[in-house]
Amino acid sequence: MPDSVDLLVIGGGVNGCGIARDAVGRGLSVMLVERGDIAEATSSSSSKLIHGGIRYLETYEFRLVREALAEREVLLGIAPHIIWPMRFVLPHRPEMRPRWMIRAGLFLYDNLARRKSLPASEALNLDALPQGEPLKQPQFSRGFAYSDCWVEDSRLVLLNARDAADRGATILPRTAFESAKRGTDAWVVTLRGQDGSARSVTARAIANAAGPWVTVTQGATGTALKGRVRLVRGSHIVVPALYQGNQAYILQNDDRRVVFVIPYEERYSLIGTTDVPHDPGMGPPRCTPEEAAYLCEAVSRQFRNPVTPDQIAWTYSGVRPLHDDGSDNPSAVTRDYTISMDTQGAPLLTVLGGKITTYRRLAEDAANQIGRALGRSGTSWTGRAALPGGDFGGLSRAAFTESMARAHPWLDRPLLNRLIRTHGSLLERVIDGATSIEGMGGDLGGGITARELEWMRAHEWVEAPDDVLWRRTKRGLHMTPAEREAFAQRFGALATAA
Repeated sequence: MPDSVDLLVIGGGVNGCGIARDAVGRGLSVMLVERGDIAEATSSSSSKLIHGGIRYLETYEFRLVREALAEREVLLGIAPHIIWPMRFVLPHRPEMRPRWMIRAGLFLYDNLARRKSLPASEALNLDALPQGEPLKQPQFSRGFAYSDCWVEDSRLVLLNARDAADRGATILPRTAFESAKRGTDAWVVTLRGQDGSARSVTARAIANAAGPWVTVTQGATGTALKGRVRLVRGSHIVVPALYQGNQAYILQNDDRRVVFVIPYEERYSLIGTTDVPHDPGMGPPRCTPEEAAYLCEAVSRQFRNPVTPDQIAWTYSGVRPLHDDGSDNPSAVTRDYTISMDTQGAPLLTVLGGKITTYRRLAEDAANQIGRALGRSGTSWTGRAALPGGDFGGLSRAAFTESMARAHPWLDRPLLNRLIRTHGSLLERVIDGATSIEGMGGDLGGGITARELEWMRAHEWVEAPDDVLWRRTKRGLHMTPAEREAFAQRFGALATAA
């Protein structure tokens, strides 16, 4: 591992991994450190959407929406295995927003940025369509539909890290940034490994992309943070599927917030999110009983069948480090990002805020500024290069899936679909010549084979069972507690044997 790099990136979330990927592709030597697993915190706890953010139109954030809509098309093109189109149904509540206002908003949403692959919005008579069946009738007989995209968020982060590593970056999960001493031309940085060992690294520049820990990290560099961070917790619940079909729902709640109901992991519905101030002293974010009840009630007001807390199969929460714009309402705090560059000595770039949809543009902006500060700007490139597994050789995802089904008839369709959603065009390398499940080393639980686990260990920095069950995949949701425990035991046995 190098002892000297051009750029040290602090934070293994989507922004940090995106910056590392962009910068190394411009010829900079890059090291990324993350105190936990890749995408362990905020970046694996989103609503799983690549979207413009239709609700941001009400706060006149047209530039943010336009940028996000443009990025939606870019990301769909470079990662079609983990990002795909989804149709959203918006039941109309006349007491909340008049029809003309929603029509105007959807017209803007359709036209603020060039829309190449997604269908336009439309009005719906929900009492005559299957999309209306889950809803209370005749209360919600009218509505609208529009398009956005779904993403497997933790894999989006991972694939940026993987591509950065493939291009020469050093990626160090479970390595904490401890402190940095600034010089005129470089930083001397102290890192600490999971085993407690310390190492010193020299970096010409630092990028602080530590998310919720951005303020603490900034303090460890001996500099003051420019701007303020507001920590807002977003919680989600997962329940057995509430309806058939691939459509999602965006529900206008009584408090004028919106709540999403999204098809999830084949047989579940994902419901979120909340916007609650988060105190760092509370410890890791958790979905509180009050938040769970809020989400259940929001859906129950509009769905035929009520949703109750006893139905919840899983919850997760993340803390969004938003740029504090002074808003009294956590839901109204901007999701836009700011980047500050301090060149009073060796360069220090700091990221505040942002949303997963615009991570690539944020990373591009950051790499531009770092490159200028170091005298090695390079050119923008990430919007044209597929992420690992995202190159289907000109085929659509459906056509690629059919070609893999013909090549590997021993893979049943649900498993094949899951493997393609996980690994995309890297599937052949994961299979590595196997012609049966037994040849893949057998099922360790949840459809994860020994060979797939071996691949994840070798190429995806897997070190613990939860890395596989809840971040690299969501197979933990499909397993009982006993099955998850058995997987952990097999995981440990294979690690010992290796």
